[in-house]
Amino acid sequence: MKGLYFQQSSPGEEISFVFQERENLPDIKDNYVKLQVKACALSWINTKLLSEMKLEKEFFPVGREIAGVVLEVGSKVSFFHPDDEVVGILPLDSEESGVCEIVRIHEHYLVHKPEKVTWAEAAGVIRDGIRSYTALHSLSHLSPGKSVLIMDGASAFGTIAIQLAHHRGAKVISTAYSLEDKQYLERLRPAIVRVIDVSNGKVDVAESCLEETGGIGVDIILDAGVRLYSKDDEPALKLHLLPHKHDIITLLGVGGHWITTEENLQLDPPDSHCLFLKGATVSFLNDEVWNLSNVQQGKYLCILKDVMEKLSSGVFRPLLDEPVPPYDARVSMEIVQKNQARKKQVIQF
Repeated sequence: MKGLYFQQSSPGEEISFVFQERENLPDIKDNYVKLQVKACALSWINTKLLSEMKLEKEFFPVGREIAGVVLEVGSKVSFFHPDDEVVGILPLDSEESGVCEIVRIHEHYLVHKPEKVTWAEAAGVIRDGIRSYTALHSLSHLSPGKSVLIMDGASAFGTIAIQLAHHRGAKVISTAYSLEDKQYLERLRPAIVRVIDVSNGKVDVAESCLEETGGIGVDIILDAGVRLYSKDDEPALKLHLLPHKHDIITLLGVGGHWITTEENLQLDPPDSHCLFLKGATVSFLNDEVWNLSNVQQGKYLCILKDVMEKLSSGVFRPLLDEPVPPYDARVSMEIVQKNQARKKQVIQF
């Protein structure tokens, strides 16, 4: 059996994706489950995080969000039986490639897949569901009536975050990076309060949000990256799409929460002072934290289960591309790694 792996000769270099013949699975013992993969979603690989965690090896497995059928269970498995339909995320240090017909996984990374949910939907929503819950529940304590600004709402992650915020009774504002994105966001139901089209670089996000909230600012901001420096110091493409960190701080309301995906965020003393005056918080969105410590395992499984229930009931309607066969996985993964895919890429077996 072959699996998809990536290879990086040295840090900072572009990574290449290869299909590798994999060794036979070890015996299924204790709490492990043997799974026949039916669908695997592809996500961007944070090579910097892997190297910081000393997880570097010559070939690193690709594809972690999987849905499939249980073939065999270990002697200590209590949650699953053969023929159960399940979905889950392989841990960061897993030796298994999800783009492979058979994988071995610990039962504590899986939940049951609802019957009426398709394989592609289950695999395609699980990661973005976890990220949305982490951002809006764990980090910002979203509650009904709060105003939420979700940057780049027309992305696969942005779509799920908007749907979760609406379900919790929040008032949602979003930014669009193109005319197609704007039209897509305007078609979403329940309707978004305001779609801010930043594609031409002429619209001031802070001004639009303050106008929408009567000058009091938004309660929660979920960014998709921010501009840290002046216009001359950053690439032109990034410029007009991403807001400056000062804009974000300006449009944040008193007691607000800023959830950032910018791992290298730098705040100067005046920025910190402004956040202090507002009593606001800054949190970093790293959805890998759930699997970096077993302390939160029960909570993590509850979230996975809840994501599946919301998908089954129609609260979540993921933005998926047409599923592709395994032999096209390498091309799809290259597109994902270059951040060129707007819709979620899913491999279907």
